[in-house]
Amino acid sequence: MPLAIRLILLVCLCMLPLSARAEGVQAAEAIAPADPALSVARQLFGQEGNLVIAREAGGVPGWRVSKDGALLGFIGSTWEIAGSTGYSGRPLDVLVAVTPQAKIAGAMLIRHDEPVLTLGISDDDIRRYVDGFAGVDLAAPRPDILKPQDDLPDVIARATVSTGVIRDGILRTARTLAIARGLIAEGGGIDRTGYTPADWNGLLASGALVHTRMSMTEAAQALAGAVVPVTPGDGAFLDLYVGLVDPPTVGRNLLGQQVFTQAMGALGTGESALAVISSGLHSHRGTEWKQSGRFERLAVVQGSTRHVPLAGDYILVKKLAAQGAPEMKEASLFRLPKTIDPAKPFRVEVLAARPKSDGGEVSTVIAAEYALPDAFRLDPPPAPEPLWRSIWMAKKVETAIVAAMLVVLTLILFAQEAITCRAKLWRWLRISFLTVTLVVLGWGLNGQLSVVQVVAFVHSLLTQFRWETFLIEPVIFLLWGFVALGLLFWGRGVYCGWLCPFGALQELLNNLAQKLGVKQIAVPQALHERLWVIKYTLFVGILALSFYSMHDALVLAEVEPFKTAISMRMMRAWPFVAFVLALLLAGLFIERFFCRYLCPLGAGLAIPAKLKIFDWLKRRPQCGRECRLCETKCTVGAIDPLGRINVNECVLCLRCQVIMNDAALCPVLKRRARAPEGVAT
Repeated sequence: MPLAIRLILLVCLCMLPLSARAEGVQAAEAIAPADPALSVARQLFGQEGNLVIAREAGGVPGWRVSKDGALLGFIGSTWEIAGSTGYSGRPLDVLVAVTPQAKIAGAMLIRHDEPVLTLGISDDDIRRYVDGFAGVDLAAPRPDILKPQDDLPDVIARATVSTGVIRDGILRTARTLAIARGLIAEGGGIDRTGYTPADWNGLLASGALVHTRMSMTEAAQALAGAVVPVTPGDGAFLDLYVGLVDPPTVGRNLLGQQVFTQAMGALGTGESALAVISSGLHSHRGTEWKQSGRFERLAVVQGSTRHVPLAGDYILVKKLAAQGAPEMKEASLFRLPKTIDPAKPFRVEVLAARPKSDGGEVSTVIAAEYALPDAFRLDPPPAPEPLWRSIWMAKKVETAIVAAMLVVLTLILFAQEAITCRAKLWRWLRISFLTVTLVVLGWGLNGQLSVVQVVAFVHSLLTQFRWETFLIEPVIFLLWGFVALGLLFWGRGVYCGWLCPFGALQELLNNLAQKLGVKQIAVPQALHERLWVIKYTLFVGILALSFYSMHDALVLAEVEPFKTAISMRMMRAWPFVAFVLALLLAGLFIERFFCRYLCPLGAGLAIPAKLKIFDWLKRRPQCGRECRLCETKCTVGAIDPLGRINVNECVLCLRCQVIMNDAALCPVLKRRARAPEGVAT
């Protein structure tokens, strides 16, 4: 590699850490400033006036939006909550607003660095697409994120992966936010519809009610030292039963239809109802609550949350309706707030305290551990498949076609000696494979690699590498996997010479031009080698610029004509089309003109190709000294005047191998055929 290029690469690598850190800071700040946050909230909720927005950083981060004391909803960032990363490997940030009714109020695209979105699709297209998520019900099941659904906007053609990632990020973020704020129940919540008749013993056997008991003797020991001691005995100091009554099988059987309906009608979103039933000397309610408004004897504990019911949370139950229920001293219903998750275990504590003679107090706690029985749980919905897996399942045919092409190419390259001995077979295989590469892989499957993907990979390695980023496009992933392995076996030519649709287009057009008599231009070797600097400079420039501005790097990457000629099939503005036509016109006179001098992807692949292990292309001692035929016939001028093959430039077309094995063309073979037997040649 020329010294100048090495120095440029070194400078570029030195720039990476600082740039990467700056990028991370930029990605983390979505709507931090107060005024922009209020502006975003107004747009997403469609509200004017005095909006109050407050940051909620604990657990699932986001913003709470209210107006005049009334809750409007919540805002979350797809980058912050779901870690949405686009195909460019950079953050893809959409702000999503969720209403208290668990519906999407609106969504706003804040930031993206997607190559297809940056150039080729208008901002209005993306704005309309993102706006289409308003009104989506987050409680609706989403079995397949990629399939068209009536209440969701369809992904945009020519940007399927990028807009699929946007859709996936919006829905995952909104649902996560809704679950975290108690707007919808998490998978495995309470079954509030199923009903089966059951008596008291059946409820106890099912675990609907849990029981704990403290005897008088146990209480006397626990409350020793009280001014009025507890008399020991076998009787119950507190016989306690607790359980959630939200499942109709529990509530209707235990309370009767009328009380059950009254209790359920008093609940708000995310709230539940707890039955506390007791008998014995001690009361779980006491009388203090009538003055204080708090049931200080009773507490519901779940993790770090401790809830003491208020007077307004209480409903008196005069009589239990369950058949076989014993006579109880007290039965109460308490409303639990949404901070207590009914699907998770919790503990009900009843405090018993007595004054001591020294003015202090002795106390004990009777606790009942409760967990919602599986019989009253909803079956948890299946965890949503990762987006990349859904895409792979949806593109089975495409992946099979690409896999078949890669198998065929592998066989061609491994059997190159047998093939290159038969010039007509090589020619037929070469033209046929390039045609399939152009028509099927390129125009059909959009399987065109780009320097943008190289840049995305480098950024991923330096920041947070995620396989999902590259798995979301099966065709491209298979190609890159094969190319990465091929670089070790054959060099960059395994892609540039066989799998690049634009390279195939150039070669096929040049072959047609030669058949029509278009005279080819032979570029002098000295000029030819100096023109290589252009593509290496472009590659380093795009990579370095991406750490300053990915957008600007993507604009510079438009030096690649792949998007215009292959991905978008010339359906672009005239300057892009004119640029492609100019390159193809030059390629009619200089075969693979773009590949030779301008392709930054080829330059990027040439650097790791230095690691090539095997040398499959054969040369003879006479090559370059006695014969220079292969040099003049080389498609890209990869053979120097000394007969050596430059692996950085070789596209592995095998033409030189065909010439070496053709007794009618190779001067060495001709001389051997003329030489008398036994004479060395």
